[in-house]
Amino acid sequence: MRRVKHLIFWLVVIGIILLLFSSHVIAENDFHRQRYALVEIIKAEVKETGDFLNQEALDERVIDALLKVPRHEFVRDTERPYAYANRPLPIGHGQTISQPYIVAVMTDLLKLKKTDRVLEVGTGSGYQAAILAELVDSVYTLEIVEPLAKQAAENLKRTGYDAVHTRIGDGYYGWEEAAPFDGIVVTAVASHIPPPLIKQLKPGGRMIIPVGAQFMTQYLVLVTKDDDGKVTTRQILPVSFVPLTGKH
Repeated sequence: MRRVKHLIFWLVVIGIILLLFSSHVIAENDFHRQRYALVEIIKAEVKETGDFLNQEALDERVIDALLKVPRHEFVRDTERPYAYANRPLPIGHGQTISQPYIVAVMTDLLKLKKTDRVLEVGTGSGYQAAILAELVDSVYTLEIVEPLAKQAAENLKRTGYDAVHTRIGDGYYGWEEAAPFDGIVVTAVASHIPPPLIKQLKPGGRMIIPVGAQFMTQYLVLVTKDDDGKVTTRQILPVSFVPLTGKH
């Protein structure tokens, strides 16, 4: 009788494990399908806004990164059902994870190469850093909100992007020790382009940053520095971002 009860116990345990595993597989497959559907939406939106972007399609490497990075791992559990909606989502502390279309466009405008070194200002949940890590060898990311910075580091480690360099700090001043950078992406709106970031941008490099004011007109601005150090800017399209915070 004891052997029968023991056998039944283990059969129940194995059954529960198999049920949980199958549920996980089904969920992951569903997220995979949602990710592909989202990318198709992003492609269509890029084409619609081609006049602003001066292009009608994303680099295939950017598309591959969007297909690979699990956005649902970078949002709160309560937001997971909406992880692949083409819209920003709250991540706590008054911050958001950016709309996937905007992440795609900002990443693409940097025109990154595999050997590039990139700085991200505003880690948030870590999603943008993960996208960048699919494209380049070196990613440095700064977050001023300590709980978000710690959570982002955990998110990146859990999803296999633990080679991303994370730091708690005021992104306005960049990451001088790791400079210069081939690309800089700022994920919060600033009233002006921070001079320390311009200084840390390598000749031939690109920076993408939203410029304006909260609740007022904001524009995504592409900053380029030529080989002689001359800086030029170009407005890309209107956007809406949370403000860049700090003591600056």
